[in-house]
Amino acid sequence: MKALLTSSGIQNRSIRGALEDLLGKPIAESNALFIPTAVYPFPGGPGMAWRALSGQGSSLLADLGWKSLGVLELSVLPSIEEAAWVPTVRDADALLVWGGDPLFLAGWMRRSGLTDLLPSLRPEAVYVGVSAGSIAATTTFVETYDEPPRGNEGPVSSEKVVFATPDGDVDRLLVTGRGAGLVDFAVIPHLENPRHPDASLANAEKWAAHIPAPTYAIDDESAVKVVDGTVEVVSEGQWKLFQP
Repeated sequence: MKALLTSSGIQNRSIRGALEDLLGKPIAESNALFIPTAVYPFPGGPGMAWRALSGQGSSLLADLGWKSLGVLELSVLPSIEEAAWVPTVRDADALLVWGGDPLFLAGWMRRSGLTDLLPSLRPEAVYVGVSAGSIAATTTFVETYDEPPRGNEGPVSSEKVVFATPDGDVDRLLVTGRGAGLVDFAVIPHLENPRHPDASLANAEKWAAHIPAPTYAIDDESAVKVVDGTVEVVSEGQWKLFQP
């Protein structure tokens, strides 16, 4: 399976071109499944999911003009037979994995069976991640939280850290989690986005120092493209690779 790991969806022509290159055909000829699960732990999560699906959000993904678009809600999958959903996943050209809480998402990817299914999907299928959807694709990830995360299997570990922001120092929890293992590097999204001060370049360097794998910090105009283990950064913005 191929991968396109983004910070904020398909934000420019370069990232769109990379997506169509991975698909091997135009988006208009491709079938996609949208996975909103990660957003539900956030206040107003159901509304966020609707805005993402209806194209009202700032991150472009569901509204790119797909031939067909379905919704795959991971939290319901353990309660239904695999025959009801696995063939649909196998037939999809792209899995669109939305942002939110990566620890929550990674847990439901495992409990639903999707993590185990990913390695057996068609080689030409594409995993497209947005923010947490990109983070959870990795083998081991580290995410920042204001307070201990709830509603998940629990982190591998957590530790306190202090980040510098324009409004002064802030206390954060750096939480280590197990991802889907689709790629062997980590991703820090939203590099230098003012709405995500944890991901300033200086903070990203401190953040990456806690990750035992190569870590790509990418801004909202950048993405990481993966084909057969070969990694390429597609960018019209800013990005940086941190080595462990």
